[in-house]
Amino acid sequence: MADLSKYRNIGIFAHVDAGKTTTTERILKLTGKIHKTGEVHDGESTTDFMEQEAERGITIQSAAVTCEWKGHRLNVIDTPGHVDFTVEVYRSLKVLDGGIGVFCGSGGVEPQSETNWRYANESEVARVIFVNKLDRMGADFYRVVDQVRNVLGANPLVMTLPIGIEDEFCGVVDVLEKKAYVWDDTGLPENYEVQDVPADMVDKVEEYHEMLVESAVEQDDDLMEAYMEGEMPSIEQIKACIRKGTRDLSFFPTFCGSAFKNKGVQLVLDAVVDYLPAPTEVDPQPLTDPETGEPTGEVATVSADEPLKALAFKIMDDRFGALTFIRIYSGRMKKGDTVLNSATGKTERIGRMVEMQADERTELTEAQAGDIIAVVGMKNVQTGHTLCDPKHECTLEAMIFPDPVISIAVAPKDKGGNEKMGIAIGKMVAEDPSFQVETDEDSGETILKGMGELHLDIKVDILKRTYGVDLIVGQPQVAYRETITQQVEDSYTHKKQSGGSGQFGKIDYRIKPGEPNSGFTFTSSVVGGNVPKEFWPAVEKGFASMMEQGVLAGFPVLDVEVELFDGGFHAVDSSAIAFEIAAKGAFRQSIPKAGPQLLEPIMKVDVFTPEDNVGDVIGDLNRRRGMIKDQEAGAMGVRIKGEVPLSEMFGYIGHLRTITSGRGQFSMEFSHYAPCPNNVAEEVIAAEKAKKDAK
Repeated sequence: MADLSKYRNIGIFAHVDAGKTTTTERILKLTGKIHKTGEVHDGESTTDFMEQEAERGITIQSAAVTCEWKGHRLNVIDTPGHVDFTVEVYRSLKVLDGGIGVFCGSGGVEPQSETNWRYANESEVARVIFVNKLDRMGADFYRVVDQVRNVLGANPLVMTLPIGIEDEFCGVVDVLEKKAYVWDDTGLPENYEVQDVPADMVDKVEEYHEMLVESAVEQDDDLMEAYMEGEMPSIEQIKACIRKGTRDLSFFPTFCGSAFKNKGVQLVLDAVVDYLPAPTEVDPQPLTDPETGEPTGEVATVSADEPLKALAFKIMDDRFGALTFIRIYSGRMKKGDTVLNSATGKTERIGRMVEMQADERTELTEAQAGDIIAVVGMKNVQTGHTLCDPKHECTLEAMIFPDPVISIAVAPKDKGGNEKMGIAIGKMVAEDPSFQVETDEDSGETILKGMGELHLDIKVDILKRTYGVDLIVGQPQVAYRETITQQVEDSYTHKKQSGGSGQFGKIDYRIKPGEPNSGFTFTSSVVGGNVPKEFWPAVEKGFASMMEQGVLAGFPVLDVEVELFDGGFHAVDSSAIAFEIAAKGAFRQSIPKAGPQLLEPIMKVDVFTPEDNVGDVIGDLNRRRGMIKDQEAGAMGVRIKGEVPLSEMFGYIGHLRTITSGRGQFSMEFSHYAPCPNNVAEEVIAAEKAKKDAK
């Protein structure tokens, strides 16, 4: 069996255009997996194999590749940078043991780098940092290091320093070993020489070397004492300390280079082997109770001799059929094995197992703890499902995905396209948990829901090209909600006499606004048995079922507390169904009296603009009912952070590009729901009413 200490499961994540995919290409080239490097801007990179990715020059799906470096096996996942696809980053981090955070040497720490860094912190993934694109205009390694410290609140441990900058960037100095790696102009990664540190950098290298050793020895008390007494630790001892500190997230070894120009990538690969943890060195994944989702206190120990525990983290449909990507935490998996899916309680037989090299694949007969593999043709497995040994059932901690905030109505252009569209959308929903679909019961329209305009735009494109379904696309719709603003005390009686046994249920109740984000809460303070205990769940069910459609415009209702405090029943005619109907009638009767109010989704918006356009951008955000929270001046321009209603943000990117002559960028993510101003609420309610009347 393979030696697990020689495994590294790592992801590459960063802001859009920091150079993740190019870095992945260089890693594959250096490790001998590909012979001709594909370039993103030519649409030829190995991991971006969707047509949409090649065309737009962005990564949409995370792709997995396996390669070898210095006797170690690396499973590398290249993730997307766009905010609309963070779900891909999130689920990749879930199954990785380490990562490479790539930052652009001129752009520095950008909005999306923050989101991805936050996800990585939540998943407690050890990382090394690679400051890329140092050959670009305006690149400044030291500024980016400061930003990592100040904006991300992380502790960068500088391991290499750049020699020359912008056009003159020709190599890096290894701070630990005090050697210079200088590349020639052929652009080939292997054409470098190890030289002495350039004379003008000697003092700087000494200064950084001292900082590095001091940070490292803090990880080991004995070495620390010896160092204080003037004894210099060996390179091996320092590396062991850096490895420990990296694993404990005390600091992040920071490297620099230019992936596109093939400079500095080898040192990052060495760092992955030297400092990032093997599968056995990471805190094992917790097991949870399938009913409650609470941790049981047990963990999935990483060892091939344990019973099988594995997590399906991604599903992808390609020309060979459905692929399920699986990270094996414990035990081993052989071709022909029967495994249990603890989420569905059904067993599945493992047919073909493959190791992925982006678009190519190698057949496997068995895999073991620590491996990331794909299985072809699994039927009922979805993202986040646990696969385990049928004799030892267990559930690994599930993944939580954000709710979509934007929706569009679509219909196939030709009548016959309905069935085709249904099958295609079914496959796409299985692949991407942040993409949802529902059918509007009144109009029969198909509604697609997603994380942003780009997200839905690409889904429509995939339907057209991959599945051949041409769609008519409606205007984007906002996911409004409703709530109440006043407390109401009320009573409702449901009775029906029609020969034989009748129906009777009387409830006295209070309805009041709940805490923000509390959803629906129900309590009962009935004493003396006026409403027998066995009917309380029916009352709760009646109210809860009505929360799906509010009274203003039929949007779901949020943050309502209902308290049942009295009522009446009939010994013969009362039943659970009678009390459920009473609760539904009570909702219809009382919610209009409780000051109903429309809520709209508010987005956290982060806009980057050149200094000359700051006034225009802020003025424009104010016109969109935005609240400006913060402004930060950087070397390349200004970042403006604010909160803006989603309904005002459609088509914003086009507008921003116009005011900033194409140099502005922005990202946004859902923040919270807030009350709609009256004039906006009236328009929304009128539009919903007109839709219903038209039907």
